[in-house]
Amino acid sequence: MGNVQSSVVISLTFFSVYVLYVHIYSSHTLLRANTVTSERLPSSIYLYIKYLTKAVTRRRGRLYEGANNRQVVYTVLDSRLEPLLLRRFCSLAGYGWDYPDTEFRDIPLCFPECVCLRLLLMLLTDENFRLSPAGLVCLHQTVKTLQPVDELKKGPFQLKFGILDYHQIDAGVEVDVCLSATSRTGCVVWESVLTLLSTNKSNKPRRCLLRRENESQPDEPMQEDVKQVTLRVPRTIFLQCGWSSSLTYRLLSLPALLCGYRSPISPSLWMLSACLSEIEKHRGVEVITAPVTVTANFKEHLLVPGRVTVNFWETNQRQSAAQCLSFNMQQQGTNITLMEGSISRP
Repeated sequence: MGNVQSSVVISLTFFSVYVLYVHIYSSHTLLRANTVTSERLPSSIYLYIKYLTKAVTRRRGRLYEGANNRQVVYTVLDSRLEPLLLRRFCSLAGYGWDYPDTEFRDIPLCFPECVCLRLLLMLLTDENFRLSPAGLVCLHQTVKTLQPVDELKKGPFQLKFGILDYHQIDAGVEVDVCLSATSRTGCVVWESVLTLLSTNKSNKPRRCLLRRENESQPDEPMQEDVKQVTLRVPRTIFLQCGWSSSLTYRLLSLPALLCGYRSPISPSLWMLSACLSEIEKHRGVEVITAPVTVTANFKEHLLVPGRVTVNFWETNQRQSAAQCLSFNMQQQGTNITLMEGSISRP
């Protein structure tokens, strides 16, 4: 019995040392520098520990002082697109599991954001990030592709992500986050700016009361000009929802989803990707071929599982569909608009 106890103690000791060194100390050392390589990223265990610590010790909707005046910016060198992750993304977003294999198709417009999910976690858990990382919701997004995202011709990529600015509003605090991908020649090929909201606990604002309420909205289309597509929202959508829902909320939502209940979450990455994939299927790939700019405003939460309707139309009859399109997503059977956006070309 004594030998067994000694073996257990020795095993636990070695395991503890391994966890502390590999997942904690090494990750802490890596994050001291603002530049890392894709082959040596901080451990997810370490990042989630930091996430939970900040989520517990900080109140939502409150702007804190940073640990120092250092700008929150990270750069990841030699980043490559993972084929398995790309195929899983294409399958969930409606492109099809074999999407990039067909000719004349670029990488999906939103896929680089999917690659950045762990990198976003690095950003949100940084000591100089001034908000609680829990419960951040995406309100607005602008995505630009300046050149086709082609790994064979332009990879490996340099990924850069950082905080642009904070905005205090009645509903809480908004933060603008910029993500970008630079080719090996030094040219920026993809860029995305996200506006995330940390709401006050006592305040549950409607989206129309937020800072961007006065921004121009897409023109109302004639009924005969609108193309409608109905989609099923998969149960597994919450698994790919990175910054748009807190980790704690997703874990608490899992039992409800398994029991068949509908869970309201805000998977903005899936909503935008699903809209773009349907537009490409019906209007052709040239609509979203670089250079192109896509803007999206996220208004309401999505019920998972469920069904949604994607609508898209030309915003100006004098322009071709490849130059300007508007789109939105609605919960099926209601007039609730979950998101709306537009596609424009220079």
